[in-house]
Amino acid sequence: MNHFFKVKSLEEVMALTSRFFPVESEKIDVSQGFSRVLAKDLVSQKDMPGFRRATMDGYAVCANSTFGASESSPAWLEIAGTILMGDVPNFSIKQGQAAKISTGGMLPKGADSVVMVEYTELVDELSVEIYKSVAPLQHVIDASEDFAKKETVLSKGTFIRPQEKGLAAGLGFSQIDAFKIPKVGIISTGDEIIPIEEEPSPGKIRDINSYTLAGFISEAHGIPVHYGIIKDDPEALKIAVEKALEQTDMVLISGGSSVGTKDYTVDVLTGLPDTDILVHGMSVSPGKPTILAKAGSKPVWGLPGQVVSAMVVLKIVVIPFLNKLKGLDPKDRTIRIPAKLTRNVSSAQGRRDFVRVLLEKKDGQMLAKPVLGKSGLIRTMIHADGLLEIGDHVEGLEKDTLVDIILL
Repeated sequence: MNHFFKVKSLEEVMALTSRFFPVESEKIDVSQGFSRVLAKDLVSQKDMPGFRRATMDGYAVCANSTFGASESSPAWLEIAGTILMGDVPNFSIKQGQAAKISTGGMLPKGADSVVMVEYTELVDELSVEIYKSVAPLQHVIDASEDFAKKETVLSKGTFIRPQEKGLAAGLGFSQIDAFKIPKVGIISTGDEIIPIEEEPSPGKIRDINSYTLAGFISEAHGIPVHYGIIKDDPEALKIAVEKALEQTDMVLISGGSSVGTKDYTVDVLTGLPDTDILVHGMSVSPGKPTILAKAGSKPVWGLPGQVVSAMVVLKIVVIPFLNKLKGLDPKDRTIRIPAKLTRNVSSAQGRRDFVRVLLEKKDGQMLAKPVLGKSGLIRTMIHADGLLEIGDHVEGLEKDTLVDIILL
């Protein structure tokens, strides 16, 4: 159990993501691309949009034909034709000419800008007056302005949102290379844990962690796989962990990570072949008795049994490792918003504290109200909108301090 007393800082633990690698990739239909991660650069095969197109209704012109045009001195232009959406113009524009065009329409040859219809007046079927000059490419998207041919439009490791999915479709990619969705095995341990269908007798509690952890994994676009409740039996835990390692890409063990007489997790992991204990103890609160092991190429976590501690550790520490397995680029994806503290908050030096807070907007100012309570009280997470991170070398924060809140 000597691992426990060699606690690592949060930065040291996070640096261990370099010891793990993304899961395998596969080809998927672009229609299934949302929330997946690109496993290969996406390179445009053509210019996008591929032609000059109008961004406003009006008249396509040569910009220099409108030089000096104003309400008092309009430019008079000959109408050379009309362009509808989807049309390919079969005529060109010369100096002193214009073509009526709709938003999204293709500019004819010779035209380099569009005058908005609000600044024009039709004289007759063959002529129009222009009351405002335009610059080249004004109200126009050029042929390669969005993306150019052979340009890397999306890099490996990009998370595919609706806009990236639409871009891939717009470039003609019916299939893309994406990393597989990591599967995460979840094991609850403890003689006191019972299935949620049962009525708890004195000393027993229903399994909460399996459901909260699975929810966070699903939210992070992983696939949770449940392996049930394992009593305080080292051999049964070993069998469950081996099965989870065989079937999933990362394993979470809830409970048994501390130093009590029935806390077997670290001993079971130590006994597995090709397994190293990388962490047993982090200088964070809540969540100090956290274990991280590397079993072959896969991360295995021993999380605190206390429900709040388990959730905080998962949110702050485990999810970045899941992101690594997913193939995401390594940038910090934590969403933080500024808020003002409503009361003093104490903290012990030498550890990173994560305080649950309720967010409330008042008089245009976001306020952060600490939700105080022990790590066994799930209500502190129910009432919380985010986490206040207090640094290792800070003794506390005073009321009215402007802080950044990690959104839950």
